[in-house]
Amino acid sequence: MSRIGKKIIPLPASVTVSVAEGNVVTVKGPKGTLNRTIDPDMLLKIEGGEMTVQRPTEQKRHKALHGLYRSLINNMVVGVSEGYKKEMEIVGVGYKATANGQILELSLGYSHGLFVVIPDELKVSAAMEKGQNPKVTLEGIDKELIGQVAAKIKSLRKVEPYKGKGIRFVGEQVRRKAGKAAAKK
Repeated sequence: MSRIGKKIIPLPASVTVSVAEGNVVTVKGPKGTLNRTIDPDMLLKIEGGEMTVQRPTEQKRHKALHGLYRSLINNMVVGVSEGYKKEMEIVGVGYKATANGQILELSLGYSHGLFVVIPDELKVSAAMEKGQNPKVTLEGIDKELIGQVAAKIKSLRKVEPYKGKGIRFVGEQVRRKAGKAAAKK
């Protein structure tokens, strides 16, 4: 039995979940509404302030989808009630970030500035404080979308292992390499 799939999804009082025809799950909360179509074989039960996802058989496919859909629905419930937030820091001399509405402008050591259009579902902000690395913050209710956009931004300047320059998540550990000077000794 899937350990994640067995877990109960707690539904806060401010969140309503409905399952429409074709297994379209709609989650409404104070921060917004999310929809997702799930596999028609999966069984969803809403009782009181709890929701469970059950699989019909012990087939390998059903076992694989059981925990997946439980996690996706739980992420939707947490997103509409609390929201998600990802913070990235930009490490490097002369690297800058500014946010104008839904457009994030990045100066990452290239000969030109990079402009990233952020989807309307997300809120972006950039903070540049003296003596600290510039920080970019993404906020929204869709965990999957935030992760996707953050990965796209991060791919514009990957963290290199020698000096540690690039875009990383706040608190992310970067493995550093010694370089040429260490090899000579």
